[in-house]
Amino acid sequence: MLSRSWLALATALLIFPQVAETLYSPALVSIAEAFSISAADASLTLSLYFVAFAVGVLAWGRLSDLRGRRAAMLAGLLLYSIAALAALLVTDFVQLLTARVVAAFAAAVGSVVTQTALRDRHHGAQLAQVFSLIGACLALSPALGLASGAWLDQAFGYRGVLAGQLAMALLLLAWAWFGLAESRPAFQAARPLSHILGRLLRDRRVHLASALVAVFNISVFSWYSLAPFIFERLGLGTWMGYSGLALAAGSLLGARLNACLLRHGSAPGRLLALACAIDLLATLGMLVMDEGIWLVVGMTLVMLAFAMAIPVLLSSALVEYAECRGTAGALFGLYYYLLIGLGLLLVGAGQALRPTLAGCAVIACGLALGYRRGLKP
Repeated sequence: MLSRSWLALATALLIFPQVAETLYSPALVSIAEAFSISAADASLTLSLYFVAFAVGVLAWGRLSDLRGRRAAMLAGLLLYSIAALAALLVTDFVQLLTARVVAAFAAAVGSVVTQTALRDRHHGAQLAQVFSLIGACLALSPALGLASGAWLDQAFGYRGVLAGQLAMALLLLAWAWFGLAESRPAFQAARPLSHILGRLLRDRRVHLASALVAVFNISVFSWYSLAPFIFERLGLGTWMGYSGLALAAGSLLGARLNACLLRHGSAPGRLLALACAIDLLATLGMLVMDEGIWLVVGMTLVMLAFAMAIPVLLSSALVEYAECRGTAGALFGLYYYLLIGLGLLLVGAGQALRPTLAGCAVIACGLALGYRRGLKP
């Protein structure tokens, strides 16, 4: 039996990092203008975010095993609120980067601790179902974040976006304080970090899953990082917010398709293969298009593939680590978020959206061939 109140809170906490960053994306142009910096420097605030996020994943995941899921979540949300307030008050770009790094470290709590709590409460097919249900809600986050961010940026400038992030964090902190129960197993012993790390480093499946999660996320966040400047060059600045609606539709369709195929007995490996095929076809189509508004159509299909692939990967990668979910999930997240951060640093330097998306799709197809062999039919 799935508790609606628990799923609502878990969904809100899990989408928090993504909503916070899509909220921020439309403000990149305003930030570049306000601090007199280049597009590449403005994109640096997004790529560095993921490097700090990766470190936060490890810290909060380990803390959730040592002190409990509830304590880790409340501490992370409180720290994010403080960092968001600091970002709102900064006067130069270096201060903004510093506040963003702290915020990224704190925001990681929403991803790793929520996933750990979900793995505490649900197992097997039910866990895959829960990730698919949450995936359907995650589909709305690009529309919510991009549209809200665009409106706040137009109405109040980039500080309006930063104020929106602060308000969201405070609301989640209050909700988690009253609604989040402890789920850490009473019998769980804190295994040495080195022992768990050693197991993961020897686990080929974890390596492949981490790389796949990273590649799909690099595709999505390349859009958030580079598309605002493409639309600005085309004289279509307001379309960045509107594109979130199309991306949300693709993500929602992918999540629903994933859930439907799972209910009808489709093997996870086949779902992953289908997602990679859709991603490849969409990005190759974008590669031959002229740079223009039609890129949104291709990106919608990329989001569909993302929504199909991620639940499969998150629900299957750590099935052998039940006795150390928090720490294993933290190391798993650390791995793929470091890869995301590195990838986005390269994306920011290259400023080439379509080749990036096509390259990520080709890599995902190759990785999926190896990962599928380790999945149960």
